[in-house]
Amino acid sequence: MKYAFYPGCVSRGGTPELYDSTIAVADKLGIELEEIVGAACTGAGVLQEKGLKLGDTLNARTFAMAERMGLTTIMTICSTCQGVMAQANKRLLDDPDYLAEVNEELQPEGLEYTGRIIVKHLAWVLVEEIGLDTLKTFVTNPLDDMKIAPFYGCYILRPSDALGSDDNPGRDQYLERIIDTLSGEAVNFPGRLQCCGFPIMLINEKNSMAMVGKHTHDAKAAGADAMVTPCPLCHLNLDGQQPKAQAQRGEKIGMPILHLPQLVGMAMGLTPKELGLGRHIVSTKDLLSKASVRA
Repeated sequence: MKYAFYPGCVSRGGTPELYDSTIAVADKLGIELEEIVGAACTGAGVLQEKGLKLGDTLNARTFAMAERMGLTTIMTICSTCQGVMAQANKRLLDDPDYLAEVNEELQPEGLEYTGRIIVKHLAWVLVEEIGLDTLKTFVTNPLDDMKIAPFYGCYILRPSDALGSDDNPGRDQYLERIIDTLSGEAVNFPGRLQCCGFPIMLINEKNSMAMVGKHTHDAKAAGADAMVTPCPLCHLNLDGQQPKAQAQRGEKIGMPILHLPQLVGMAMGLTPKELGLGRHIVSTKDLLSKASVRA
């Protein structure tokens, strides 16, 4: 399996451990990743609010770069990238005149998007292409004693028409199915499909911290040992801002936050160093002890 790899900004900058763990897991699974070098940010939905065509042009550029590599499927490890790119792709493919207009902007780089790209998150690749039965054969360190709360965030499930939910029902249960395949126990809690608070952090930090505090607190109250998210931005907010959220709530939470490849890597026997688990703000030490992960 070979994919054009779009890791997104956060895993290449603020949380490089998520990038490294993805590469390690992909190597174990035999997934060949060819990174789209020089690709721009998707706009994260923020740019699109002020400049929709600019955002769509940046994404069309990325799609065209992948096509130039001879690949038609882009794999990402970021829910936000998944959602934003899927929406851009739908707008471009739904309106040939708009696509032609955007392609005019790409001409100076000798690029043209022909509309062949499909964007797939790693979670979708694991379930729909590799298959959970195959994934299970790679589990050497089953997570028997671990209770994991899945946190999807905003963009991997919404809007459903752009993300192909009708053609692929059940994607809102993929994290639970992956956790089960790794022999862990999925823990349900009220915020699993809600926003982490990252998009409003710069305009309403108090409410953003309240969201971080509520989600992590509710997951812990439901009995979770850790939360797992498919989104580096959710990881960055839920892990990195958790101390501030705790201070605002006036209580300690201490909920470890894992990105999906880190959880999969733990079950595949990768070391904490390979998965970057020592870089987290909220310590993963007790979690690793419970999971019997080798040093």
